[in-house]
Formats: sequence, C-alpha cells, structure tokens
Amino acid sequence: MLSRRIGGAELDVLVADITTLSVDAIVNAANTSLLGGGGVDGAIHRAAGPELLAECQMLHGCKTGDAKITKGYRLKAAHVIHTAGPVWNGGTLGEDDLLASCYRRSMELCGKHELTSVAFPAISTGIYRFPADRAAEIAVRTTIEGLAAAPSVARVVFCCFAEPSAKLHAGALARYGSPCA
Repeated sequence: MLSRRIGGAELDVLVADITTLSVDAIVNAANTSLLGGGGVDGAIHRAAGPELLAECQMLHGCKTGDAKITKGYRLKAAHVIHTAGPVWNGGTLGEDDLLASCYRRSMELCGKHELTSVAFPAISTGIYRFPADRAAEIAVRTTIEGLAAAPSVARVVFCCFAEPSAKLHAGALARYGSPCA
C-alpha cells in the first residue's frame, strides 16, 4: 500500500493476516498474561500451535508497555514478540507513553536478537479501544525512533487488519522519509 525508506530500513504498510507474513518476527498485541486471547493474539496462538502457549507459560506474563520474545513455532516468522498494550481510559492515565513503550521495547528486542525484519499489528486499537488515528501516529513515530536501537532491521511492516487502519498508518508514514522505488 505504501513504502518508505528511513535510513537503512524500508517501512511498509499493508492489509494482511499477520500470521502469514515471512518476517523474522511478528509482534503480538497480547494481554498481560501472554496466554492467548481474542483478535490478533488469538490468531497468532492458533497459527503457531500449542508450543507457543507452553513457552508463554514459562514467561510469567508481561507488564503493560513491555515486550518479551518467543519462538514462532508453526508460523512463517521465526519469532513472536509479545507486547502488552494499554487499555484506553480517556488518555489521562499514560496510555500514549505505554503504547509508545510497546513499540520501543519491541524494536529493542529486534536489535538484541539481530532480527532483520519485523511486522507490527495496530496494537491496542481493537478491544482495548485506543483511538486508531492516535495509535497510528505513535506506532510510526516510535518505530522510526526505535530503528537506532535495532540497526539490523532492514524492513518494518505495519500489518493492518483492515483498510481504515492501513490508511491511518500510511498517512502517518507519508509524513516521514522518502518513497521507496
């Protein structure tokens, strides 16, 4: 849908099923238990198989705004980065900072594990009700800032479930970088 080059990385926005992407890691918009749930979390757990749940049980959850990494098991992606996004409560309880932290911590894990590609869903915009336009701006800005902590990353995908979300991410991304050829 849209592609931009920022430094040495290509950033893409597309509408797709994140569980089908061939990237080093997909990011899971998880709950704090990391034991599966609805939306993208449930889809990732179903596609990865029961081994993912078994590994997640060993992680003892994840604080809101933090991220943890596991193997990808039956997914095309070698890894899953699980991040617990904030529930929207009107914007006065630090939700913006917590959402930014999800993207920042995920990029830090990409750097630590020398991953070259990562795909993000629109974290917290489903049942957690984070305003989609605000979330897209935070996602794009924080991910671009996070590239410095992950010099190995050559490709970032903002994988949206539906066209309206993709348009918001594309609009945010269009304000940064230059188009890719």
